[in-house]
Amino acid sequence: MVVVPDFLIKRVYQKGSLQKTEEGVILVLKNILGPGVISGFNFVQINDVVFEPKDVKFVYNDEVLQGDVISESNPIAFRLGQSGKIILCGKDCLVNGVNKIVIEIVNPEVGKAQLKVEDNYNG
Repeated sequence: MVVVPDFLIKRVYQKGSLQKTEEGVILVLKNILGPGVISGFNFVQINDVVFEPKDVKFVYNDEVLQGDVISESNPIAFRLGQSGKIILCGKDCLVNGVNKIVIEIVNPEVGKAQLKVEDNYNG
């Protein structure tokens, strides 16, 4: 199993991308690590609010994928330098100021990987 250090995983999150829109809460990931595969979203948590895969949309290459259809048999090829937008639907979770974000994905080589970051929101 490959181990990716936390300081590298944190760099995947695009600081300052946290925003609220009519669609929901949006944040952006950018692959700075190398060619990779996402074979699942276990959950996304902002502050104390947890979003299950069915509440997560991943937008990349002009495609919108629901989090619960991303799997080992239907993975996302996430190339180096590629950005993807996560849209979280259905729950109010942002506070003005610092928000704690946890994204847990599944990768065939690493297994579960958690990205834990903080970002500011002023709405």
